[in-house]
Amino acid sequence: MIEATLSYHDLGISPADIYEQMGYGNTPPDEATAGETLAMIEEISGIVKARYCFFITDGSLDTATDTLSAMGYDFSIGKIIARQLRGSQRYTFFVATAGQEFGDYLETLSSAGDMVKIFIADAIGSVIAEKAADMMELSLASLIAPAGWKHTNRFSPGYCGWHVSGQQKLFSLFPTGRPCGVTLTPSSLMLPIKSVSGVLGIGAEVRKLDYSCGLCDFKQCYKRKLPPRRK
Repeated sequence: MIEATLSYHDLGISPADIYEQMGYGNTPPDEATAGETLAMIEEISGIVKARYCFFITDGSLDTATDTLSAMGYDFSIGKIIARQLRGSQRYTFFVATAGQEFGDYLETLSSAGDMVKIFIADAIGSVIAEKAADMMELSLASLIAPAGWKHTNRFSPGYCGWHVSGQQKLFSLFPTGRPCGVTLTPSSLMLPIKSVSGVLGIGAEVRKLDYSCGLCDFKQCYKRKLPPRRK
């Protein structure tokens, strides 16, 4: 298994990334919100220890039943994901997280009850987790490039027809019960909450495509881009 710990600066996050996550699109927020966001970035940049871990394994995909089988487990991943994983020669399972340190920071804000700061921190945490997963993809791409292989998009339980309970089987694949320090509740919620997990297909013929939001009816998906706000 390959693991890495990343500082906030390693992630290459821009304020625009956070404003987009907050729903501002291409229109910057008001001066007060922007100032609060920049101050929070300064505050948390020294404490964040984001992490990712992943491993590659054999597996088989049954497109008739939309089932991915790996390491003795069968994952009912849904038609959309099964279609995107077609042609994969092997599979990569991963976990990425904003880290316990940021989770503790978010809990402190929640206890204080400042809703504006909680809103901003929630957006920052989501971006940190996604950027950590992006760094995982870069590491994977570098690893498989000498073989001429590529990878698909990453897909997570809870999206595109893969039930969130699939987290339980996914975490069982890892050699430790707490990959990257992340644990699961009985309801499959990841702790720290700003964490992502999932699977990618790898192989010579697979492709990474634009996320096909038009094929999916889950309106709250983090990959669904918001239209720019009007001034």
